[in-house]
Amino acid sequence: MGRDYYKILGVGKNATDDELKKAYRKLAMKYHPDKNKSAGAEEKFKEIAVAYEVLSDEKKRRVYDQVGEEGLNGGAGHPGQQGGGGRGGMPNFSNGGTSFTYTNIDPKDTFAKFFGTGGLGGFGGGSGGFGGLGGGLGSFGGFGGGDDDMDVEYIGQSNGLGGGFGGKKKSMQDPPIMKDFYVSLEDLLTGCEKKMKITRKIYKNDGSVDSEQKILKISVKPGWKAGTKITFEKEGDQIPGKIPADIVFVLKEKPHNYFARDGANLKFTYKVPLKDALCGTMVEVPTLQGKRVQVDCANDVLKPKGTKRLQGFGLPFSKNPKMKGDIIIEFDVLFPDTVSESSKGILRNVLA
Repeated sequence: MGRDYYKILGVGKNATDDELKKAYRKLAMKYHPDKNKSAGAEEKFKEIAVAYEVLSDEKKRRVYDQVGEEGLNGGAGHPGQQGGGGRGGMPNFSNGGTSFTYTNIDPKDTFAKFFGTGGLGGFGGGSGGFGGLGGGLGSFGGFGGGDDDMDVEYIGQSNGLGGGFGGKKKSMQDPPIMKDFYVSLEDLLTGCEKKMKITRKIYKNDGSVDSEQKILKISVKPGWKAGTKITFEKEGDQIPGKIPADIVFVLKEKPHNYFARDGANLKFTYKVPLKDALCGTMVEVPTLQGKRVQVDCANDVLKPKGTKRLQGFGLPFSKNPKMKGDIIIEFDVLFPDTVSESSKGILRNVLA
């Protein structure tokens, strides 16, 4: 039967290419022998590479699913001998009488093809293991500096991953380059445009390298939530034989002086002295529009953690920007540290 490549990568038998890449990337980084010195890590690293090389190739995967690892390696397979997928049938897994063997795969070659021939800087101290970082991605700078400043690195170069049995190359794309960008609640109230300056490298066939600067514009819509992703396809470094990586910006919210976001609502904590909590008061509430709104609590007893709503002063709903949430006012009642004996007597009479 041989080894279960699906189990090795921790994926199901119907795993997509993206799922296989994600699984290999995670496991290869975990068990790389330059990073993981534990016993068995190197063997595990090789096993992961073999599993990925087979399952990421359509022809090899089809053979493996029908006759398993032994059949894939030229063993005595027959129609009753099933592999990882058990789809049945005896495939033609030889070419002119020559069997294909995958157990002798060099895992470092697989790693280099996947992550780039330059390897990963930081593994093996730069010059050891796979060597230092390959052609780096140019820095990503914020337009005008501040919170949008970026410094992202690009992992090496690659000549493409060998395809089916004929060794035909197919272009690979590096994993997306992820970077946070920050907006204020005021930005999310009205929407805004963010301009992100990138500098990417263009590797030419003659070995020369050029740099190119570009401005990517992000149109932030009113009410967008933290975690919203904006993808610019194929804007990474340009390397011959390789598809440029996508650049993905992830929206983050800047902390606010007054408010904490809760969906389309804004939570505001109002500290009220005990006297005002018992006797009533006018509460002044700030808003994202810049004005302050008076809330009449003159006839109310304000309890700790009690709330009131200021309707329509929250954030727009992202799917219906014409509608807005509320400002939820939560009261934090401030108690005195000490009470005089005379005041205690008065309070006892009043509150009896």
